[in-house]
Amino acid sequence: MSFEAILQSIVDESGGGFAGALMGLDGIAISQVAASNPPDVRDPLEGDVTNAGIEFGRILGDMTKAGDSLGTGSLREVMISLDRVNLIFHTVDDDLVLVLALGPDGNLGKARYLIRRSLVEIRAEL
Repeated sequence: MSFEAILQSIVDESGGGFAGALMGLDGIAISQVAASNPPDVRDPLEGDVTNAGIEFGRILGDMTKAGDSLGTGSLREVMISLDRVNLIFHTVDDDLVLVLALGPDGNLGKARYLIRRSLVEIRAEL
């Protein structure tokens, strides 16, 4: 299964998903998809979740350094909840992160489950 098909499945099945992307820690997207049937709320990212990945990438880098400094292990997942969008960042490997954008009323639990369930498939495609 391709990266696009895996991402499309996560975005469309998550309940309120706007878009998803696989991207390097440098912010360059390997693959990106928008929702087939977007939620009834306006997507503030307009289907381009890579901009959020770039903007929050520095924060994720700082969080990784903090975890290393504290000896608490590698960063696995971060959720950022904003007024108009929820963002889930989940590491796939040392250099790759999956980013999912959901509407403010999106189903975060289901989205997180779908991401974790799809990690084996994503890693198999690398």
